[in-house]
Amino acid sequence: MYIAEKTELSEVVILTPKIFSDDRGYFFETYSEKALKDVGIDFQAKQENHIMNNCSGVIRGLHFQNAPYAQAKLVRCIKGVVDDVAVDLRKGSPTYLKWIMVELSEDNKKQLFLPKGFAHGVISRSEYSEIQYVVDEIYAPQFDRSVYYNDTEIAIDWKISKPVLSTKDKNAPSLNESDCNFVY
Repeated sequence: MYIAEKTELSEVVILTPKIFSDDRGYFFETYSEKALKDVGIDFQAKQENHIMNNCSGVIRGLHFQNAPYAQAKLVRCIKGVVDDVAVDLRKGSPTYLKWIMVELSEDNKKQLFLPKGFAHGVISRSEYSEIQYVVDEIYAPQFDRSVYYNDTEIAIDWKISKPVLSTKDKNAPSLNESDCNFVY
């Protein structure tokens, strides 16, 4: 069971799972196709990914896979605190190039659902963090793409001056140089 919260990007949804707690601890479903359908999300996971950040300020993104291997994602933070970012890259969309940033943490247990057509980024806000996410399409390296995390056309306020970046993310193209093929 999820409580679904709409965002400014109508198809991007913040999900808060129903948590069952007692003196032993807690239990909750991290993924349920039925629970997602109950809140209007049609999503079937094909692959699960795990990220670990060993310091704060690590930015990963902005990542996506071009069609026909575009991926919808269901993201959660299992250790520490991160800010998760979704950017609408669908040309013609009323929210094209708009972005949201949502805090995900081991404490709030929130999840973020990003449909196909959105770039994904994340920044670690704690000294150690882990993120797990499921996707509805397998990894296809020939369709793997990224856009520079600090692209001026998108203008995300990461709230950091010196992020820790991979070589791939440092050298990512601007959106204008990208061959992103998403259309609304």
